[in-house]
Order: sequence, then C-alpha cells, then structure tokens
Amino acid sequence: MGLTLVTGGARSGKSKFAEKLVSHYLALNKEESVLYIATAVAFDEEMKERIRRHQAQRPAHWRTVEQYRGLSEVFKRSKEKVILLDCITLMISNLLFEAGLNEERPNLKEVELVEKAIVNEINEMLREIKKLKDREIILVTNELGMGLVPAYPLGRIFRDIAGRVNQRIAEVSDRVYFMISGIPTLIKGGG
Repeated sequence: MGLTLVTGGARSGKSKFAEKLVSHYLALNKEESVLYIATAVAFDEEMKERIRRHQAQRPAHWRTVEQYRGLSEVFKRSKEKVILLDCITLMISNLLFEAGLNEERPNLKEVELVEKAIVNEINEMLREIKKLKDREIILVTNELGMGLVPAYPLGRIFRDIAGRVNQRIAEVSDRVYFMISGIPTLIKGGG
C-alpha cells in the first residue's frame, strides 16, 4: 500500500507500466476495484484519438473519472482500493491554459499566482492521498527537465512548474519509478 510515482519522457511507457502495476496489485490482493483518473482534455481530433486508444486498452470494469481540477474531492469520495491518476503534467497544462496567460509575454505576477494555485491544487490532492493509507495510489507524470529548453516563455514556465510539482510529489511518494524506453527503473523505495 502507498503512493507510487511513475515518471519518464514522452512515449517512455509510463501509462502502460502504471497499468501493469495496477494489474499486479489486483492479482496479488484478489481485488477488482480500480479508479482511473484521466486528466486529459480532448481539444482536437488527435487528442480525441489518443484518449480513445487509452480508454480501449483499460479494462471495462475500471471506474473512470475525467477531471483535472478538484482532484482532492475525487480522492476523498473514492472507495476503490487502487487509484491510478494519469497524468500530472496534463493536469498542470490544463490549469495553466485555463488561466489564460499571454503565451509570448506572460505577466510574471500572474505566473506566480497561477503557479501558487497549481501547487495548492497538488498539495490539497496530496493531503487527501495521505489519508488513504489502505489504498494503492499510482500517479503518472512526465519528466520534462531532460529535454530541450522550450523556445517560448509559456513553455519554459510550464516546464519549471511541472519540475517543481514533480519534485514535491516524489518527495512524499513511497516509490518512484523512472521509465526509459519502456524499462522501469526503481529510483526510490522498495519494490
């Protein structure tokens, strides 16, 4: 039982591995109740197709909540023994775009307020997760700090906020896996 963070680059196999962790836990504990929290928003046809593929690969009996804000309430109301949230960086992205910052010249005071709101959202979620000691919780996120520096200001702001949020979540996680080319590497905690 506990909190597991699965991180890695784009297309590194994070979601697939997180779903394997869920299946392993279910088999080990003869459990079936799973809550899947999807934070993606279908804003174009390509994203709609990605979401459709993700939905198709999950077992039909997993309960799905599609939401990216107010997740502390989702965790508070959940009864499932296993909760998988995919993904933290999409959640951050959605909250950042929702704030309506100027992409070319974001106001730094507004950026501070938006980051504060995002961090507050994450901290509220983590407070609820901490109360769920009898659950297996898996969070998926992207490691953004190992790639190119984004060419535009809002991209750099997103990368920086995501990096700080990922550090906070990793700090309180029982286990952290880093995915490299589909291979999980445990970098914190026991197996």
